[in-house]
Amino acid sequence: MTDIKGALIGCGFFAVNQMHAWQNVDGAHIVAICDRDPERLKIVGDQFGIERRYADAGAMFADGGFDFVDIATTVQSHRALVEMAAAHKMPAICQKPFAKTLDDAKAMVEACAQAGIPLMVHENFRWQTPIQAVKSVLSSGAIGEPFWGRFSFRSGYDVFSGQPYLAEGERFIIEDLGIHTLDIARFILGDVSSLTARTKRVNPKIKGEDVATILLDHESGATSIVDVSYATKLATEPFPETLIELDGTKGTIRLSQGYRLEVNGPDGLIVSDASPRLLPWASRPWHNIQKSVLAIQQHWTDRLADGGEISTSGADNLKTLALVEAAYESAAGGHAVDIGAMLR
Repeated sequence: MTDIKGALIGCGFFAVNQMHAWQNVDGAHIVAICDRDPERLKIVGDQFGIERRYADAGAMFADGGFDFVDIATTVQSHRALVEMAAAHKMPAICQKPFAKTLDDAKAMVEACAQAGIPLMVHENFRWQTPIQAVKSVLSSGAIGEPFWGRFSFRSGYDVFSGQPYLAEGERFIIEDLGIHTLDIARFILGDVSSLTARTKRVNPKIKGEDVATILLDHESGATSIVDVSYATKLATEPFPETLIELDGTKGTIRLSQGYRLEVNGPDGLIVSDASPRLLPWASRPWHNIQKSVLAIQQHWTDRLADGGEISTSGADNLKTLALVEAAYESAAGGHAVDIGAMLR
């Protein structure tokens, strides 16, 4: 396969993981980087040996010489950069959250569709090794038809030390973390017809909510609970693990702390280890997320090469973003929200 050349826009906190992963991806590599902060541009450029460095995305697009762009900036700049990529007919990956509003996201998807280019959202949680393991077991029919689920991420980890801007936004945990957990719920149990949510701010030093509990009615008839918290002090810190419970007509699946996967079906209980591989550049406890970054970037590269369907396309991510918007609407109004109405 011909090596595909990429350009990265944004050299911040999480982009370093993406750069490490690009070095491990088969069939692609990064040839140019862009950031308005000259210090970050130099640090990342020197660390990964990237000679082409830009302070302006427009100038980088004008020079060309790459086959796709990886947008790893904060959400405020996403629409302008995705539309810039569309104007240059350049396939694009966009970091989550995809857009500030659902209308912006729809406009971005439409721009790329009109340009005839692939658009993927860097929604990597569904690519985590344990999440993929749960999906595989469920798809095998080992527990029959699922009718109930719980997707839980509860932690006391100080996420603000590495990303202090998270404490300043009026929205926090649903937009930053819940979006991943909601996407996992969609990935495992299918699309959602309606949603009810409750939120709370426990930490007085932040502006947004740090606890959310969300009830989902899936189109399949299954019901699930998504619960996320950064205010939960546990004896054993599970960060950054997503824990899953699934009940089916023939058995149950439980993904618990330490990546322990229990499947109780007609043939009895089977226990396995769903731990992610520790990559050479990764570090615990982040290795689960870091491994998923490599997985999603490999998926993107493979789909660019073969023209196949992208798992976390912009169009698919509209359905996850709609759940985020619906959760805030429900929490503010105290009522259930119809998801189909939001997507129309």
